[in-house]
Amino acid sequence: MLGHRSVYDEEHAILRDTARRFASREIAPNFERWEQAGIVDRDYWKRGGETGLLCAQTPERYGGPGGDFRLNAIVIEELWYAGFSGPAADFSVHSDVCSGYLLKFGTEDQKRRWLPLMVAGDAVCAIAMTEPGTGSDLKGIRTRAERDGDEYVINGQKTFISNGQLCDLVIVVVRSGGSDNGSGMSLILVETNRPGFRRGRNLEKLGHLSADTSELFFDGVRVPVTNILGAEGHAMSMLMSELPQERLTIALQSMASAQKAFDITVAYVQQRKAFGTAIAAMQNTRFKLADLKADLAVGWAFIDQCLRQLVNGALTTYDASTAKLWATEMHGRVVDQCLQFFGGYGFMREYEICRLYADARVQRIYGGTSEIMRELISRDL
Repeated sequence: MLGHRSVYDEEHAILRDTARRFASREIAPNFERWEQAGIVDRDYWKRGGETGLLCAQTPERYGGPGGDFRLNAIVIEELWYAGFSGPAADFSVHSDVCSGYLLKFGTEDQKRRWLPLMVAGDAVCAIAMTEPGTGSDLKGIRTRAERDGDEYVINGQKTFISNGQLCDLVIVVVRSGGSDNGSGMSLILVETNRPGFRRGRNLEKLGHLSADTSELFFDGVRVPVTNILGAEGHAMSMLMSELPQERLTIALQSMASAQKAFDITVAYVQQRKAFGTAIAAMQNTRFKLADLKADLAVGWAFIDQCLRQLVNGALTTYDASTAKLWATEMHGRVVDQCLQFFGGYGFMREYEICRLYADARVQRIYGGTSEIMRELISRDL
Protein backbone atom coordinates (compact mmCIF):
# COMPACT_ATOMS: atom_id res chain seq x y z
CA MET A 1 0.00 0.00 0.00
CA LEU A 2 3.01 2.35 0.00
CA GLY A 3 2.86 3.14 -3.70
CA HIS A 4 0.28 3.49 -6.48
CA ARG A 5 -2.09 5.67 -4.47
CA SER A 6 -4.02 8.53 -6.04
CA VAL A 7 -2.79 11.04 -3.47
CA TYR A 8 0.63 10.85 -5.15
CA ASP A 9 1.69 11.84 -8.67
CA GLU A 10 4.06 9.94 -10.94
CA GLU A 11 6.89 12.33 -10.09
CA HIS A 12 6.69 11.22 -6.46
CA ALA A 13 7.83 7.74 -7.48
CA ILE A 14 11.35 9.10 -8.05
CA LEU A 15 11.70 10.25 -4.44
CA ARG A 16 10.17 7.00 -3.21
CA ASP A 17 12.83 5.03 -5.03
CA THR A 18 15.54 7.36 -3.70
CA ALA A 19 14.33 6.93 -0.11
CA ARG A 20 14.16 3.17 -0.54
CA ARG A 21 17.73 3.00 -1.84
CA PHE A 22 18.92 5.30 0.96
CA ALA A 23 17.47 2.96 3.57
CA SER A 24 19.20 -0.01 1.97
CA ARG A 25 22.53 1.70 1.35
CA GLU A 26 22.97 4.07 4.29
CA ILE A 27 20.89 2.69 7.17
CA ALA A 28 20.83 -1.10 6.83
CA PRO A 29 24.62 -1.67 7.07
CA ASN A 30 24.87 0.50 10.19
CA PHE A 31 21.57 -0.15 11.90
CA GLU A 32 22.54 -2.83 14.43
CA ARG A 33 25.59 -0.83 15.48
CA TRP A 34 23.44 2.27 15.96
CA GLU A 35 20.88 0.28 17.97
CA GLN A 36 23.62 -0.91 20.31
CA ALA A 37 25.15 2.55 20.59
CA GLY A 38 21.80 4.25 21.20
CA ILE A 39 22.55 6.92 18.60
CA VAL A 40 23.19 7.29 14.87
CA ASP A 41 26.41 8.61 13.35
CA ARG A 42 26.44 12.33 12.71
CA ASP A 43 27.34 11.49 9.11
CA TYR A 44 23.87 9.95 8.74
CA TRP A 45 22.44 13.46 8.77
CA LYS A 46 24.84 14.69 6.11
CA ARG A 47 24.01 11.72 3.90
CA GLY A 48 20.31 12.40 4.29
CA GLY A 49 20.83 16.00 3.26
CA GLU A 50 22.93 15.06 0.23
CA THR A 51 20.23 12.62 -0.86
CA GLY A 52 17.49 15.24 -0.59
CA LEU A 53 15.49 13.55 2.17
CA LEU A 54 15.55 16.34 4.78
CA CYS A 55 12.94 19.11 5.07
CA ALA A 56 11.56 18.24 1.64
CA GLN A 57 8.79 20.85 1.80
CA THR A 58 11.30 23.71 2.14
CA PRO A 59 11.12 26.30 -0.70
CA GLU A 60 13.98 26.55 -3.16
CA ARG A 61 15.03 29.97 -1.88
CA TYR A 62 16.00 28.29 1.40
CA GLY A 63 17.81 25.39 -0.24
CA GLY A 64 14.94 22.89 -0.44
CA PRO A 65 13.17 21.22 -3.38
CA GLY A 66 10.07 23.40 -2.97
CA GLY A 67 7.52 20.61 -2.82
CA ASP A 68 4.57 20.06 -0.49
CA PHE A 69 4.21 17.74 2.47
CA ARG A 70 3.63 14.73 0.24
CA LEU A 71 7.41 14.63 -0.26
CA ASN A 72 7.86 14.38 3.50
CA ALA A 73 5.20 11.67 3.62
CA ILE A 74 7.08 9.53 1.10
CA VAL A 75 10.28 9.69 3.16
CA ILE A 76 8.31 8.80 6.31
CA GLU A 77 6.61 5.83 4.66
CA GLU A 78 9.73 4.37 3.08
CA LEU A 79 12.06 4.65 6.08
CA TRP A 80 9.46 3.29 8.49
CA TYR A 81 8.45 0.49 6.13
CA ALA A 82 12.12 -0.44 5.85
CA GLY A 83 11.91 -1.19 9.58
CA PHE A 84 14.32 1.46 10.79
CA SER A 85 12.05 3.31 13.21
CA GLY A 86 14.81 4.95 15.26
CA PRO A 87 16.75 6.68 12.49
CA ALA A 88 13.48 7.44 10.71
CA ALA A 89 12.09 9.10 13.84
CA ASP A 90 15.21 11.29 14.04
CA PHE A 91 14.54 12.61 10.54
CA SER A 92 10.83 13.11 11.27
CA VAL A 93 11.35 15.37 14.27
CA HIS A 94 13.80 17.48 12.28
CA SER A 95 11.97 17.57 8.93
CA ASP A 96 8.30 17.04 9.68
CA VAL A 97 7.99 18.96 12.94
CA CYS A 98 10.78 21.47 13.54
CA SER A 99 11.13 22.82 10.02
CA GLY A 100 7.41 23.55 9.92
CA TYR A 101 7.70 26.00 12.81
CA LEU A 102 10.56 27.85 11.13
CA LEU A 103 8.77 27.97 7.78
CA LYS A 104 5.52 29.24 9.22
CA PHE A 105 6.65 31.50 12.07
CA GLY A 106 10.31 32.29 11.49
CA THR A 107 11.58 35.69 10.44
CA GLU A 108 13.33 35.98 7.10
CA ASP A 109 16.69 36.11 8.90
CA GLN A 110 15.86 32.98 10.92
CA LYS A 111 14.78 31.09 7.81
CA ARG A 112 17.85 32.07 5.80
CA ARG A 113 20.17 31.19 8.66
CA TRP A 114 18.77 27.80 9.65
CA LEU A 115 16.73 26.20 6.86
CA PRO A 116 19.59 25.72 4.35
CA LEU A 117 21.65 24.10 7.10
CA MET A 118 18.75 21.84 8.07
CA VAL A 119 18.09 20.84 4.46
CA ALA A 120 21.77 19.96 4.02
CA GLY A 121 22.01 18.02 7.28
CA ASP A 122 24.63 20.45 8.57
CA ALA A 123 22.38 21.49 11.47
CA VAL A 124 20.15 19.10 13.42
CA CYS A 125 17.03 20.53 15.04
CA ALA A 126 15.01 19.40 18.07
CA ILE A 127 11.90 20.73 19.77
CA ALA A 128 11.74 20.79 23.56
CA MET A 129 8.24 20.69 25.02
CA THR A 130 8.07 17.94 27.64
CA GLU A 131 9.37 18.44 31.17
CA PRO A 132 9.84 15.92 34.01
CA GLY A 133 6.48 16.85 35.54
CA THR A 134 4.64 17.83 32.39
CA GLY A 135 3.71 15.72 29.37
CA SER A 136 0.54 16.37 27.43
CA ASP A 137 -0.40 19.33 29.65
CA LEU A 138 1.85 21.96 28.10
CA LYS A 139 0.32 24.69 30.24
CA GLY A 140 2.15 23.17 33.20
CA ILE A 141 5.67 23.86 31.93
CA ARG A 142 8.12 25.62 34.28
CA THR A 143 11.07 26.45 32.04
CA ARG A 144 11.22 30.25 32.05
CA ALA A 145 12.66 32.95 29.81
CA GLU A 146 13.14 36.30 31.55
CA ARG A 147 13.72 39.42 29.49
CA ASP A 148 16.98 41.21 30.34
CA GLY A 149 17.51 44.12 27.97
CA ASP A 150 18.08 42.73 24.48
CA GLU A 151 18.34 39.14 25.71
CA TYR A 152 16.25 36.36 27.19
CA VAL A 153 17.70 34.39 30.10
CA ILE A 154 16.42 30.81 30.08
CA ASN A 155 16.32 28.47 33.07
CA GLY A 156 14.72 25.06 33.24
CA GLN A 157 14.81 21.41 32.27
CA LYS A 158 13.32 19.35 29.45
CA THR A 159 13.12 15.59 29.02
CA PHE A 160 12.34 12.95 26.37
CA ILE A 161 13.80 15.25 23.71
CA SER A 162 14.38 13.50 20.38
CA ASN A 163 17.68 14.44 18.68
CA GLY A 164 18.80 15.83 22.03
CA GLN A 165 22.35 14.47 21.84
CA LEU A 166 23.12 15.64 18.31
CA CYS A 167 21.03 18.78 17.88
CA ASP A 168 22.57 22.13 17.02
CA LEU A 169 19.32 24.07 17.45
CA VAL A 170 16.43 23.58 19.87
CA ILE A 171 12.98 25.14 19.62
CA VAL A 172 12.24 25.57 23.33
CA VAL A 173 8.78 26.05 24.79
CA VAL A 174 9.16 28.49 27.68
CA ARG A 175 7.06 30.46 30.10
CA SER A 176 7.80 34.07 29.22
CA GLY A 177 5.09 35.89 31.16
CA GLY A 178 3.46 35.89 34.55
CA SER A 179 0.31 34.08 33.45
CA ASP A 180 -0.12 30.43 34.39
CA ASN A 181 -2.08 29.69 31.21
CA GLY A 182 -1.10 29.40 27.57
CA SER A 183 -0.98 33.16 27.03
CA GLY A 184 2.28 33.36 28.98
CA MET A 185 4.22 30.92 26.77
CA SER A 186 6.66 31.50 23.91
CA LEU A 187 8.89 29.58 21.51
CA ILE A 188 12.57 30.52 21.53
CA LEU A 189 15.39 29.27 19.32
CA VAL A 190 18.39 28.15 21.37
CA GLU A 191 21.71 27.29 19.77
CA THR A 192 23.29 24.41 21.68
CA ASN A 193 26.76 25.99 21.78
CA ARG A 194 25.56 28.75 24.13
CA PRO A 195 26.97 28.86 27.68
CA GLY A 196 24.60 27.32 30.21
CA PHE A 197 23.12 24.78 27.81
CA ARG A 198 23.81 21.22 28.86
CA ARG A 199 22.79 17.82 27.54
CA GLY A 200 21.86 15.18 30.07
CA ARG A 201 22.12 11.45 29.56
CA ASN A 202 20.94 9.64 26.48
CA LEU A 203 17.87 7.92 27.89
CA GLU A 204 17.41 4.15 27.69
CA LYS A 205 14.12 3.21 26.07
CA LEU A 206 11.92 0.22 25.27
CA GLY A 207 12.16 0.82 21.52
CA HIS A 208 13.62 3.24 18.98
CA LEU A 209 16.99 2.32 20.46
CA SER A 210 19.07 4.11 17.83
CA ALA A 211 17.13 7.38 18.21
CA ASP A 212 18.88 9.56 20.78
CA THR A 213 16.44 10.85 23.39
CA SER A 214 17.76 13.18 26.04
CA GLU A 215 17.35 15.39 29.02
CA LEU A 216 18.27 19.03 28.32
CA PHE A 217 19.23 21.65 30.92
CA PHE A 218 19.14 25.43 30.61
CA ASP A 219 21.13 27.19 33.33
CA GLY A 220 21.03 30.93 32.68
CA VAL A 221 21.24 30.47 28.91
CA ARG A 222 21.27 33.88 27.24
CA VAL A 223 19.90 34.33 23.73
CA PRO A 224 19.12 37.56 21.84
CA VAL A 225 15.50 38.64 21.69
CA THR A 226 15.73 38.10 17.94
CA ASN A 227 15.69 34.36 18.73
CA ILE A 228 12.00 34.53 19.59
CA LEU A 229 10.00 32.42 17.13
CA GLY A 230 6.81 34.21 16.18
CA ALA A 231 5.34 36.62 18.69
CA GLU A 232 6.07 36.53 22.42
CA GLY A 233 3.28 34.88 24.39
CA HIS A 234 1.76 33.13 21.35
CA ALA A 235 3.31 29.67 21.76
CA MET A 236 0.05 27.84 22.37
CA SER A 237 -1.62 29.10 19.21
CA MET A 238 1.50 28.23 17.18
CA LEU A 239 1.73 24.77 18.71
CA MET A 240 -1.95 24.11 18.07
CA SER A 241 -1.61 25.17 14.43
CA GLU A 242 1.29 22.76 13.82
CA LEU A 243 0.07 19.77 15.83
CA PRO A 244 -2.21 18.46 13.03
CA GLN A 245 0.84 17.97 10.79
CA GLU A 246 2.79 16.35 13.63
CA ARG A 247 -0.07 13.97 14.36
CA LEU A 248 -0.51 13.04 10.73
CA THR A 249 3.25 12.38 10.64
CA ILE A 250 2.89 9.89 13.51
CA ALA A 251 -0.11 8.29 11.81
CA LEU A 252 1.92 7.83 8.62
CA GLN A 253 4.73 6.27 10.64
CA SER A 254 2.34 3.79 12.23
CA MET A 255 0.69 2.88 8.96
CA ALA A 256 4.01 2.11 7.26
CA SER A 257 5.37 0.16 10.22
CA ALA A 258 2.15 -1.83 10.65
CA GLN A 259 2.20 -2.64 6.94
CA LYS A 260 5.76 -3.93 7.28
CA ALA A 261 4.82 -6.13 10.25
CA PHE A 262 1.88 -7.54 8.29
CA ASP A 263 3.92 -8.22 5.16
CA ILE A 264 6.75 -10.07 6.93
CA THR A 265 4.17 -12.08 8.89
CA VAL A 266 2.34 -13.18 5.75
CA ALA A 267 5.65 -14.39 4.35
CA TYR A 268 6.52 -16.17 7.61
CA VAL A 269 3.25 -18.10 8.06
CA GLN A 270 3.49 -19.40 4.51
CA GLN A 271 6.74 -21.20 5.26
CA ARG A 272 6.29 -22.00 8.97
CA LYS A 273 4.66 -25.36 9.67
CA ALA A 274 2.73 -26.74 12.65
CA PHE A 275 1.48 -30.32 12.81
CA GLY A 276 2.77 -30.85 9.29
CA THR A 277 0.76 -27.98 7.79
CA ALA A 278 1.76 -24.43 6.88
CA ILE A 279 0.32 -22.02 9.45
CA ALA A 280 -1.07 -19.95 6.58
CA ALA A 281 -3.38 -22.82 5.60
CA MET A 282 -5.16 -22.77 8.97
CA GLN A 283 -8.48 -20.99 9.11
CA ASN A 284 -7.61 -19.11 12.29
CA THR A 285 -4.51 -17.66 10.62
CA ARG A 286 -6.33 -16.73 7.44
CA PHE A 287 -9.21 -15.05 9.24
CA LYS A 288 -6.99 -13.05 11.60
CA LEU A 289 -4.79 -11.90 8.72
CA ALA A 290 -7.91 -10.95 6.78
CA ASP A 291 -8.97 -8.72 9.68
CA LEU A 292 -5.55 -7.08 9.77
CA LYS A 293 -5.57 -6.52 6.02
CA ALA A 294 -8.96 -4.84 6.29
CA ASP A 295 -7.71 -2.61 9.10
CA LEU A 296 -4.72 -1.58 7.02
CA ALA A 297 -6.83 -0.84 3.94
CA VAL A 298 -9.21 1.38 5.90
CA GLY A 299 -6.30 3.11 7.62
CA TRP A 300 -4.49 3.92 4.38
CA ALA A 301 -7.67 5.32 2.83
CA PHE A 302 -8.26 7.72 5.71
CA ILE A 303 -4.59 8.70 5.99
CA ASP A 304 -4.52 9.57 2.29
CA GLN A 305 -7.66 11.64 2.75
CA CYS A 306 -6.00 13.54 5.60
CA LEU A 307 -2.82 13.99 3.57
CA ARG A 308 -4.81 15.66 0.81
CA GLN A 309 -6.46 17.91 3.37
CA LEU A 310 -3.10 18.90 4.84
CA VAL A 311 -1.66 19.78 1.42
CA ASN A 312 -4.78 21.87 0.73
CA GLY A 313 -4.55 23.62 4.11
CA ALA A 314 -7.76 22.03 5.32
CA LEU A 315 -6.69 19.37 7.86
CA THR A 316 -8.51 19.97 11.13
CA THR A 317 -7.38 19.18 14.65
CA TYR A 318 -10.22 16.66 14.86
CA ASP A 319 -9.34 14.75 11.70
CA ALA A 320 -5.63 14.75 12.57
CA SER A 321 -6.44 13.47 16.06
CA THR A 322 -8.67 10.77 14.57
CA ALA A 323 -5.90 9.73 12.20
CA LYS A 324 -3.35 9.47 14.98
CA LEU A 325 -5.73 7.62 17.31
CA TRP A 326 -6.84 5.11 14.68
CA ALA A 327 -3.45 4.47 13.11
CA THR A 328 -1.46 4.11 16.32
CA GLU A 329 -4.03 1.93 18.08
CA MET A 330 -4.35 -0.21 14.95
CA HIS A 331 -0.54 -0.36 14.76
CA GLY A 332 -0.46 -1.82 18.26
CA ARG A 333 -3.08 -4.44 17.41
CA VAL A 334 -1.31 -5.45 14.21
CA VAL A 335 2.17 -5.94 15.67
CA ASP A 336 0.75 -7.80 18.67
CA GLN A 337 -1.15 -10.27 16.50
CA CYS A 338 1.74 -10.61 14.05
CA LEU A 339 4.20 -11.37 16.84
CA GLN A 340 1.82 -14.08 18.07
CA PHE A 341 2.11 -15.88 14.75
CA PHE A 342 5.89 -16.09 15.25
CA GLY A 343 5.44 -17.91 18.55
CA GLY A 344 8.54 -18.01 20.75
CA TYR A 345 10.69 -16.64 17.95
CA GLY A 346 8.66 -13.45 18.02
CA PHE A 347 10.01 -12.79 21.52
CA MET A 348 13.60 -12.95 20.27
CA ARG A 349 15.12 -9.60 19.33
CA GLU A 350 17.01 -11.16 16.42
CA TYR A 351 13.64 -11.44 14.70
CA GLU A 352 12.46 -8.17 13.15
CA ILE A 353 8.91 -8.56 14.44
CA CYS A 354 10.22 -8.30 18.02
CA ARG A 355 11.80 -4.92 17.31
CA LEU A 356 8.74 -3.71 15.42
CA TYR A 357 6.62 -4.64 18.43
CA ALA A 358 8.82 -2.68 20.84
CA ASP A 359 9.10 0.32 18.53
CA ALA A 360 5.32 0.52 18.11
CA ARG A 361 4.46 1.19 21.74
CA VAL A 362 5.49 4.83 21.92
CA GLN A 363 3.28 5.79 18.97
CA ARG A 364 0.27 5.88 21.31
CA ILE A 365 2.12 8.21 23.68
CA TYR A 366 4.13 10.93 21.97
CA GLY A 367 2.53 13.69 19.95
CA GLY A 368 -0.41 13.46 22.35
CA THR A 369 -1.55 10.25 24.03
CA SER A 370 -4.51 8.23 22.79
CA GLU A 371 -6.46 9.54 25.77
CA ILE A 372 -5.77 13.14 24.72
CA MET A 373 -6.80 12.28 21.15
CA ARG A 374 -10.12 10.95 22.42
CA GLU A 375 -10.65 14.11 24.45
CA LEU A 376 -9.99 16.28 21.39
CA ILE A 377 -12.22 14.20 19.12
CA SER A 378 -15.04 14.27 21.66
CA ARG A 379 -15.12 18.08 21.52
CA ASP A 380 -16.32 17.84 17.93
CA LEU A 381 -19.20 15.47 18.63
